[in-house]
Amino acid sequence: MAVLFEKKEKIAIITINRPEAMNSLDGETLEGLNKAWIDFRDDPDLWVAIITGAGDRAFCAGGDLKSLRDYYSSMTPIERREKGEKGPGVGGITRNLEIWKPIIAAINGHCLAGGLEIALACDIRIAAETATFGLTEVSRGIIPGAGGTQRLPRLISLAKSLEMILCADRIDAQE
Repeated sequence: MAVLFEKKEKIAIITINRPEAMNSLDGETLEGLNKAWIDFRDDPDLWVAIITGAGDRAFCAGGDLKSLRDYYSSMTPIERREKGEKGPGVGGITRNLEIWKPIIAAINGHCLAGGLEIALACDIRIAAETATFGLTEVSRGIIPGAGGTQRLPRLISLAKSLEMILCADRIDAQE
């Protein structure tokens, strides 16, 4: 399974489970995350969620571009629009503003591109000392369209945010 959803008392633990691909997001993972967030939101017995990545190399390296190209190309234009523009956003959380419970990102390695946008959409971020962060999709000419350009400057300085957004710079957990 690309996404694991575990309940421990009042806590939902959501794990992106593609360590062999640095927990990158393919179609199955996007759908699994969206379902997990809906289950968390709708379960009154769950009070908080923790999202993390399987293994110790990466929280989430963003979109699996080849896989996502195949995933979206198999859809009609209307289906693509429903899943993309009107859908839940990256990782099912970046546009799902109806979750009123706290969400914690437990960042255990690389947190890049869409992975960083997922972390930025969380209420609290806790990072391992080895974690690295970046909106690296801009190096491929892709806009961080899931809130990265809006959320990042709210959390760190505008100058550092612009460096990361405009130059695809990475920072480490200490920075």
